[in-house]
Amino acid sequence: MARGIEGNEMGVQKKKTGTSSTPKPGPKQQGIAGFFQKRTGPAPPSATPAKRPSDASESNTVSIPPRSSADITPAASSAVGDASSPATAPVRSQQSSLDDGRDKENETPGTLYSSPSRKVKKQVNYAESDNEEDEDEVFKPMSGNRRAAKRRRISVKDESDDDFGFDAATQAAMESSDGMSGSQYGNRTLHGSANARQLSTSGHTGITWGARSQANNGTRTDIDDFVVPDGESADEGPPKGKKRASASASSSRKVSVKPPSLEREDSEEIPTTSTAQQWRYDPDAPPSNEPRQTKANKKPETGGPAKKQKAHMTEPDKRHTWLAHPLDADRNPPNHPDYDHRTLFIPDASLRELSAFEQQYWGIKRKFMDTIVFFKKGKFYELYENDATIGHQLFDLKLTDRVNMRMVGVPESSLDMWANQFVAKGFKIARVDQMETALGKDMRERGEKSKKEEKIIRRELASVLTGGTLVDGGMLQDDMATYCAAIKEAEVDGHPAFGIAFVDTATAQFHLAEFVDDLDMTRFETFVAQTRPGELLLEKGCVSSKVVRMLKNNTPPTTIWNYLKPDKEFFTAEKTRMKIDGEGYFDKSVEDSDSTWPTVLREAKEKELAFSALGGLVSYLSMLKIERDLITCGNFAWYDPIRKASTLVLDGQSLINLEIFANTFDGSANGTLFSMLNRCITPFGKRMLRQWVCHPLADPKRINQRLDAVDALNANDVLMDRFTASLSKLPDLERLISRVHAARCKPQEFVRVLEGFELIEYTMSILGSLGKGEGVVGQLLEAMPDLAAALHPWKDAFDRTKAKEDGLFIPQPGVEEDFDESQECIDNIEKSLNKLLKQAREDLGSSAIKFTDNGKEIYQFEVPIKVRGTIPKNWKQMSATKVCKRWYSPELESLVRDLKEAQETHAQVIKAMGQRMCERFDQDYKIWLAAVKIVAQLDCLISLAKASMALGSPSCRPELIEDDNARSVLDFQTLRHPCIETTTSFIPNDIVLGGFDPSITLLTGANAAGKSTVLRMTCIAVILAQIGCYVPCESARMTPVDRIMSRLGAQDNIFAGQSTFMVELSETKKILSEATPRSLVILDELGRGTSSYDGVAVAQAVLHHIATHIGALGYFATHYHSLATEFQSHPEIAAKRMAVKVEHDIRDVTFLYKLEDGVAEGSYGMHCAAMCGIADKIISRAEEAAQSWEHTGRIKESVEKAKESAWMPLGMLSDFSQMLKMGEQKEEDDHGVRVTERSLEVMRKAIAAL
Repeated sequence: MARGIEGNEMGVQKKKTGTSSTPKPGPKQQGIAGFFQKRTGPAPPSATPAKRPSDASESNTVSIPPRSSADITPAASSAVGDASSPATAPVRSQQSSLDDGRDKENETPGTLYSSPSRKVKKQVNYAESDNEEDEDEVFKPMSGNRRAAKRRRISVKDESDDDFGFDAATQAAMESSDGMSGSQYGNRTLHGSANARQLSTSGHTGITWGARSQANNGTRTDIDDFVVPDGESADEGPPKGKKRASASASSSRKVSVKPPSLEREDSEEIPTTSTAQQWRYDPDAPPSNEPRQTKANKKPETGGPAKKQKAHMTEPDKRHTWLAHPLDADRNPPNHPDYDHRTLFIPDASLRELSAFEQQYWGIKRKFMDTIVFFKKGKFYELYENDATIGHQLFDLKLTDRVNMRMVGVPESSLDMWANQFVAKGFKIARVDQMETALGKDMRERGEKSKKEEKIIRRELASVLTGGTLVDGGMLQDDMATYCAAIKEAEVDGHPAFGIAFVDTATAQFHLAEFVDDLDMTRFETFVAQTRPGELLLEKGCVSSKVVRMLKNNTPPTTIWNYLKPDKEFFTAEKTRMKIDGEGYFDKSVEDSDSTWPTVLREAKEKELAFSALGGLVSYLSMLKIERDLITCGNFAWYDPIRKASTLVLDGQSLINLEIFANTFDGSANGTLFSMLNRCITPFGKRMLRQWVCHPLADPKRINQRLDAVDALNANDVLMDRFTASLSKLPDLERLISRVHAARCKPQEFVRVLEGFELIEYTMSILGSLGKGEGVVGQLLEAMPDLAAALHPWKDAFDRTKAKEDGLFIPQPGVEEDFDESQECIDNIEKSLNKLLKQAREDLGSSAIKFTDNGKEIYQFEVPIKVRGTIPKNWKQMSATKVCKRWYSPELESLVRDLKEAQETHAQVIKAMGQRMCERFDQDYKIWLAAVKIVAQLDCLISLAKASMALGSPSCRPELIEDDNARSVLDFQTLRHPCIETTTSFIPNDIVLGGFDPSITLLTGANAAGKSTVLRMTCIAVILAQIGCYVPCESARMTPVDRIMSRLGAQDNIFAGQSTFMVELSETKKILSEATPRSLVILDELGRGTSSYDGVAVAQAVLHHIATHIGALGYFATHYHSLATEFQSHPEIAAKRMAVKVEHDIRDVTFLYKLEDGVAEGSYGMHCAAMCGIADKIISRAEEAAQSWEHTGRIKESVEKAKESAWMPLGMLSDFSQMLKMGEQKEEDDHGVRVTERSLEVMRKAIAAL
């Protein structure tokens, strides 16, 4: 009977060489059918260990003389669970095949070639071949009809350790021959089939299923020459190859089967027979429907080597010492200060021990140890070793093996999706692509006869993707720009200095900056808040802790940090110049000359810090394999985070405090100013609008021009509607033309680019007649380049339908000569094939013969069975069905080979032709980019017009005062907050600062009375007006503001080691040093982070300095009511409060949210405590304590008492004292206080008021 379950060998059904007499079972003997019935419990242990009786009775055993192991044809044995035989050493024939397969990608080291068990899992064939369908089997779902499929096909590889075999009792039963004859079991197994089914084993010796019958007299069938007794090992004698012995020879040999002892110790000899549990007669066995208990057999040790454990079952560092004790490329251990975790040192000797495929993989991976490497294999991208572990743990990808490496894989079609998943988790992604197919490799090697044949196809690193450097449109999830920034820090005259280079890789737009900052790094903080880089490049060991803390506080948690080695990776300015010159990014024919460099790059050449930062950026982009694609676009521009001359300065703190781009609640864009303004319909328009919001205009003439455009657009609904309807589905052309420049644009994307620009050309031609004029809109329409002329050559350049549907560039005949020649070659071969088919039909006398494809075996002759013609002897049968057979004739096989090679050559021609098309299109890059910029500006203007209309009523156009000598003024009547639903329940307020009124408003009021809302909506109204948008109020009159400076809320900065009060004073210091009479200053509850005395003193001094010496417009919100008494007579300070209605008896406060003149009676903290539900007993005790210890109230009383006599505010006393010290000089003293004419005028008014 069959022994395949125990040793992975199956018997072959043969004619009996003798008479078989099997005695009937005893009364209590269990039948084989009952044995295989489903049971509810485990089977009992067998009475004896492994034994092969020839009869049910032990007394009838025939002693057969032993034979040498040389007489037995060896076959491998594979373990399948605890009941299987122990692993044995591979025999010579197998070892030779293993040695032959060494270093080959298409064979797995250590594979044992044997027939699997009936229920073994479908094995994976890792042979690298042209048959991509075979490679896809790794990841395809298993067939539901597993049993039937396994009877038809057996994989030659069986290293499975899983539990897909039979249970122990079943295996024991199948090992015994006394319950049923082999022929009976074979027929039962094959469902009555009389003939054994031969199963293909992918080129190896065919193995057949069947049943083996063994006679009682000890005669054996010739299958005994095919299998190896389980007890035999390879070292017992010289093994023979897998050659079937003759029947006569096998019948003359006899085997003595000796029963082993019941128990063996570990030190005892190896058993000579199978140790698998065997089914035998057991008189004490319970009925078949009762559970049987199985005693686990003790696994004896074998003399041969232990079976190799699967790669995915062991950790990589257990298999490779250089992973267990890693060193970087410079051989530094992990605890070395210069250790580079991105690289790995692999000794040459260890590398040579690996297979060719492993060498190819580790040759790339060892340079990117911090990166997930996607390795192209057929139609899949695969991850190996530790990368596979990450994919398995994070995304539950199926873990398996590939050439002694653990592996997970994803389909090629879903690479973008999986890469996005890894990038979202903060990983870097490296993509390694196949540079050729297997057929292309053969063709190349034929052309390079002198070179040694390579065992694997060529693969190269295509690109490295990171969260800050994504370029593929399929992976970009946001329309907003994501920046990768390189930062160079230095010190100049005791002040921090910075060189910054950053790039939006999706659009290839570079920005450079160099500046000397103040000690608080205001410019640098503003840059970080404006750009919020997605990836940072820092010079290792050369960045201060203050810069690192500032970056951590102002960048998203997903930001990727990279530390580059100084000089080696983060280039100096001189090395950067040499790199750009040597690579010839702008003109390869002119080396060592910067005449072809972009203007900005030539200007930056002498700026050491900026150019060194650019060197770090270029070096990093080179590692990612994308620097040439980006730099050669030539898009370089200067960047100034604080453009004092031409824009309203919004520093980083103001962007955060005013919630311009992200709210302070959850960090999202909900409720922000940008989300309210952003009504752009194009992605590049949205990016430009963000820059407009970061840098509002400061020139009143330019602001009025933009407002004129908004009015014109709102008055011309047709133009806005046409623009929106036509361009709403426009692709991101700014990013796509960058992809075309890099020649990495798919045919479908190329068609989208052409159709996008054709749509722009058509729309602009219509809008040209509607928007004629001298305004901004008319100027933009007139500045539109001539797209019609640039697009004309592309109308019939290639078949756009084919490009969209098939992703192929098919040019018109006569346009591409090499394409026409390649296509003609394919056409000629196909004509020859048709002639051959016609000839075959004539020779066989049937018109039913046709060509058919079966996988990659194309153009096979399909000959119906009914055809009576004689098939030529030199034809080779490929496959067959019930109704036909498929053949290859020598001539046909040669033509098919020629066709495949021609198609391979044609594919390379198409690829080269696509690159040439991209290069031709890129010749007009400046035209395409100029058109995109003009459309973006029109989109932004229309967005402002839509936002202005959406403000509701009242809303108005702001009036800008253009007189530079005019006194600063902000006058908004019935102003509402634009980012809140303001048309129904919001209570508007009048905002008047400067002009004929005081410049500073001292704002008091109860907690939660709306003070912060008034402060924020004033700043938002100023930003709206200077962007060029309407303001939500009845009237707006203002002088342009040069800077908004805010100090809002109470927050500490733990990462920077700053307390709440330290943060307050740090922000206040910036205001005092940077504010001007044209600035808008917002101070909210300054001084509350320290004691009452200190807080009042700081608040009083700061308020006096701003109002008297700086003259800025602004609000000073406070709970220190004594300040109102102190500055009651100050001409530049007006006291106002938020109105409330108080019911003292029930401690209830009603907030009216109305701004009115006067000073609040109190902060009503106890009333707010009662509204929050704090117990009355606690509140009453707090009121008593407040009456006794309220310091600021006593300060107010003392000031009022002092006013009864000769009294002067402390600030003025200090100013007069300073003036006396300075004499008549009006120069800046050591503390930076300048007594100007304006200060003297304010003091004169203050004295007059006294």
